[in-house]
Amino acid sequence: MSWTDYSTAPAPGTPICPAAEVTGVHALTMQGDKGAFPILVLRDAGDYFAYVNACPHQYLPLNYRSDRIRSADGTMLLCTGHGARFDIRTGEAIMGVDCGLDPVPVKLVEGMLVIGD
Repeated sequence: MSWTDYSTAPAPGTPICPAAEVTGVHALTMQGDKGAFPILVLRDAGDYFAYVNACPHQYLPLNYRSDRIRSADGTMLLCTGHGARFDIRTGEAIMGVDCGLDPVPVKLVEGMLVIGD
């Protein structure tokens, strides 16, 4: 599934949050004309990444049981619902599921993270 397949996917250019607020992994719900869109935004080694906040196993948010979703070594995102692990920079599945997270393109525009093309 692609992030654009979600019925509530925001349009390119939609603001997510100020980049300065992204110091770890942030689970947000973007509200738009189409409804609520669950998104994870994070910064790793100076780069910004975003994923749909839905584990491909049961489509529960990764932070379903806890907001501690980054592994201790910082290289993985963890599903708190059942323990699946995903590469933090690609969203690819490492353990616990057959497919990865749906990446959402983001770009930095005047200090604001926005949905990319």
